[in-house]
This record gives sequence, structure tokens and C-alpha cells, in this order.
Amino acid sequence: VQLQASGGGLVQAGGSLRLSCAVSGGTFTNYIMGWFRQAPGKEREFVGALSRSGDDTYYGDSVKGRFTISRDNAKNTVYLQMNSLKPEDTAVYYCAAIRDGAVVDGATILRFWEGDMDYWGKGTQVTVSS
Repeated sequence: VQLQASGGGLVQAGGSLRLSCAVSGGTFTNYIMGWFRQAPGKEREFVGALSRSGDDTYYGDSVKGRFTISRDNAKNTVYLQMNSLKPEDTAVYYCAAIRDGAVVDGATILRFWEGDMDYWGKGTQVTVSS
């Protein structure tokens, strides 16, 4: 299974950006999808998670209300819409997947907080200027 993130770039504070993550080599509808980020000199941070159906979401506190995860199962792609961007959102963003499970329940959330993913993609750089 391969995950390829794209859509990163340079944006001014207050702006928006949408990241995409294309999944290949597996059955996309079998995966709970998520996004993480890592800023220079900082630990990896959980951003958000999305159930297989797209009905359940869960976000990290730092992005709640500003970022939205969605998926298009016909295109095998998950998206991260980022609004009201701040300089502290600058990081490399990674998509990831959990193979088992369907909904974003307690056990799944714990796996995301621990970074216990079955698949990781390569990151895409997002830089927010002040």
C-alpha cells in the first residue's frame, strides 16, 4: 500500500490550503485515514482522523475548528482542508492509515495519539508566513 501526499506550499497567515493523499495498492475503503504533522525540532503531532465511511472525524486540539478531513472513496483520496492558517501550522504533513476497524472509536483514537499506524505516506511541506 502506498500513500502519496501532495498540495503543500507557501501561504500567508490567515490563508487556506488543501492537502491531498492518494492511496494505491490496497482497498481504500478498508482504511481509517489520518493526518499528522511534524515541525522542525518538534515531535510528530496528530492532526485528525476519519472513519472508513467519512462520517466520523476526530481532531487534535490545535486544529479543531480550522481543519477538516474528508475522503472521496471513488478517487481513493483523503483530503485535509486547512483554513485560518497560522505560522505555527508550519510543518511537514503526513497522511497515514489504519487497516483494521471502521469507526473512530476509543481504541482507534488511542492508536492515532500513539502514532500506531499500519501505513505512512511521505510528507508534504506546508509553510505559513506571518
